[in-house]
Amino acid sequence: MSAFGRFTHAVVRAVPRSLATEALRTGSVEELDLPRAQHEHELYVSVLKQRLGLEVLELPADEALPDCVFVEDAAVVCGDTALITRPGAASRRNETEAVKDALTKLGLKIVEMTDESATLDGGDVLFTGREFFVGLSKRTNQRGAEILADAFKDYAVSMVPVQGYLHLKSFCSMAGPDLIAIGSSDAAQKALKIMQQMSDHKYDKLTVPDDLAANCIYMNLPGKGDVLLHCTPEEFPESVKVFEKLKDHMLIPVSNQEKVKVDGALTCCSVLVCKNSV
Repeated sequence: MSAFGRFTHAVVRAVPRSLATEALRTGSVEELDLPRAQHEHELYVSVLKQRLGLEVLELPADEALPDCVFVEDAAVVCGDTALITRPGAASRRNETEAVKDALTKLGLKIVEMTDESATLDGGDVLFTGREFFVGLSKRTNQRGAEILADAFKDYAVSMVPVQGYLHLKSFCSMAGPDLIAIGSSDAAQKALKIMQQMSDHKYDKLTVPDDLAANCIYMNLPGKGDVLLHCTPEEFPESVKVFEKLKDHMLIPVSNQEKVKVDGALTCCSVLVCKNSV
């Protein structure tokens, strides 16, 4: 667990113009401000690169793939293995090629999900450092979770039904070693209860008032210690007050006001890799 959150590299992808008009949406009908979304993403990448010192592989946008900025859904990386997923939305399946090429260049062992009955989005995969929880959602099915379990045999894999949200990580993520950030809604709390029942380990929880705010990025970086990228006070002021109680963390607010309109979250926009384990 001492290596949990240790990352050296990040794979990101630029925002295509088509994100504004053609991206998939589950709910919001708000118009996406494209220049603002692109600026928001540039700041996100800058935090990874300049503030945190990660080596960032920046892939170009593909206008034929409106959702391609959300690279998390295309791969699950753990240790020296990268599982290339089979996204639940057919329109997104070609996104995996560029991400696979980038992870191959990083020297990772590539496992491809070729079973056409399987679907898996990385946004449904929560790795705690001890085990995996996989959300069974509109985008991820049981066969996809089974293939993930086969790819990462060293870890237990438990399946969690997701209701009312796109992905499992739409309302939870890791905020530190053994610390699960979780939203306050009935759906989020029900999912947490299932995770607690399925696990042999007792996790601490950080409950935030806003479900979407529970999607944050935890890192443990040399010279910086515990780092947490989280929502801004402009988006979720009450949830930020909860994060501010984490006195031992370097807290970095990162705006996600535009990409959330097309179901994007902070974890969606990068695939994090630790090359030390390769």
